Amino acid sequence: MSTATTAPATAPARRPRRRRLDASLIVGIALLAVIVIGAVLVASVGRNFFSAGNIRDILTGMSVLGFVAIGQTLVILCASLDLSVPYVVSLSSLIAADTMAGNPANIPIAVVTVLAVAAAIGLANGLIVTKLRVNGFIATLGTGLIIKGYLDTNYQGTSGSVPPAFQYIGATGVGPVPISTLIMLAVAVAAAFFLARTRTGSHMFAVGGNEQVARLSGIRTARPLIVAHVLCSVTAALAGLLLASRLGVGSPTVGTQGGYDLLSIAAVVLGGTLLMGGRGSIWGTIGGVAIFAVVDNVMSVMQVNPFLKDVVRGIVIVAAVAVYTSRSVDRRRPRFPTGAAASRGSATASTGSATAAPPPEPVEGARAAGSPTASTGSATDSTGGPA
Repeated sequence: MSTATTAPATAPARRPRRRRLDASLIVGIALLAVIVIGAVLVASVGRNFFSAGNIRDILTGMSVLGFVAIGQTLVILCASLDLSVPYVVSLSSLIAADTMAGNPANIPIAVVTVLAVAAAIGLANGLIVTKLRVNGFIATLGTGLIIKGYLDTNYQGTSGSVPPAFQYIGATGVGPVPISTLIMLAVAVAAAFFLARTRTGSHMFAVGGNEQVARLSGIRTARPLIVAHVLCSVTAALAGLLLASRLGVGSPTVGTQGGYDLLSIAAVVLGGTLLMGGRGSIWGTIGGVAIFAVVDNVMSVMQVNPFLKDVVRGIVIVAAVAVYTSRSVDRRRPRFPTGAAASRGSATASTGSATAAPPPEPVEGARAAGSPTASTGSATDSTGGPA
C-alpha cells in the first residue's frame, strides 16, 4: 500500500504592524509645540508667556469655546452636526439676563429656565434628525435660523441685567485659574465619564461608527443621537450663561459674533474626532480648544492683524487633519470578501484543495486483476446470474 503525502502549506509572511499613535497623544504633542513656539515669540517682544496674567487670559479664552466644543463632540461622535449652537448661546444669555433682572434671588430660576429651554431645543433637533430623517447639518441649520429670526424680531440690542453675585463667576478665579475654566473642566470630566462608563455613551460610538450595524446589534439608534443633541444644546446654554456673567447683560449677537458653530467643529476635528463619527475623545477636544486659545493669545500679545487669526486657524486645522490622515491605521481583513476579491479567494481555495488532495491510487491487488474482475462483474450484472 502506498501512502499519499502532501507538503505542508507555508503561511504568507505578515508585515510588521506600525504602532499607531493615539489622537489625544498627538494633540498633546501639538499643544506642547504650540506653547514652546508661542513662548519664544512672546519673549521676542519682551513679554513673559508664563506670567500669571497671561495664563489667566489663555484659560479664560478656553472657557466659552470649551463648553460648546464638549457638546459638539458628543454630536459629531454620532456622525451628526449642530449648527444652532451660536443662536442657543445668544438666546441663553438673553433669557438669563431678562429673568435675573438684577435680582440675586432670581439666579436659580434663571439658570433652570435657560437649561430647560436649551434642552427643549436640543430635543427638537434630535427628533427632527431621528424621526423625520433630516440630515443633522440641515436640521440644526433650520433650527438656528428659527431662533435667529426670533432674536432679530424681539431684540434690537442688549437686554436684561445680571446681578453682581452672578458676575463673579466670570470675573473671579482660584489663583491664575478662572472659576469658569474650573466649571468647564468639571463638565469635561462628566462628559468623559458619560462616554466611557454609561451604556448610552458606548452606543454613541457604535451609532457613529456604523448605524446599520448598531441597529442589527439591537441598539436603539435614535436614543443616543437625541441625547447627544440635547446635551450639546445644554452645554451651549452653559456658554451663554458664562457670557452673560461676563457682560452683565444679554446680547442677541454674542453667539454669532464669536463664531462658536464653526470654531467648535474645528476644535473637535483638531482634537482628533472623526467628522464621520465613531472615534474621538473629550480630552482631545479640550486639547484642540487649548491650541486655539494659545494661538489667539500669542497673536494678541504680538498685536497681529485680527483678520489673520482666521488664516492661522485654517492652516492649523488643515495641518492637523493632514497629520491624522497620514497616520498608519490598522486595517483588519474583511471576514466576508465580495466582488473580485471573493472570486479570487474562491479560485485560490479550489486550486489549493486540488493540490492538497490528489486522487487516491488503486490497490495493488485490484491493479493486477482489475480488468477481468470488472468484466466478470459486468457480465454477471447484465445476465442476472452466472451463465
